Amino acid sequence: MERGSSKHSPRVDDNMVQDVSGLLQGPGAGGSRVEESRQPEPAGEDQPEPKTLTAGASRGGNPQGMSMDDVEARSRLGRFITMSALPGDRDTLVANARENQAPADIVAALEGLPDGTRYQTVSEVWAALGHKNETTRW
Repeated sequence: MERGSSKHSPRVDDNMVQDVSGLLQGPGAGGSRVEESRQPEPAGEDQPEPKTLTAGASRGGNPQGMSMDDVEARSRLGRFITMSALPGDRDTLVANARENQAPADIVAALEGLPDGTRYQTVSEVWAALGHKNETTRW
């Protein structure tokens, strides 16, 4: 068996790019650029249109017991409390949040924590601020 070069000429490379361009360029603002032969056929007259979501309630990825807004707010709080501040008390958390340039509303919330309590995790801080954490699933 003879082994030759696996490289193509520029002309062959251009032809190969055109062969897969319809697969690489999907629908966009200007509509689909996919070749007509590669577009999916529409549903039949008696068939339902395909959907991306299944029937039933969609959780959206948020944990049980928390809304999506709660998840976002707890995540926002956690961005300004680094692991070096935990475990820590109110003064440590406030100082760490200020050091990380936390917005005034987060600093004010942390200043409202009870004095003398040490927090191990951001979830404990979140609960101490009067919010709910996710419920366990097991």
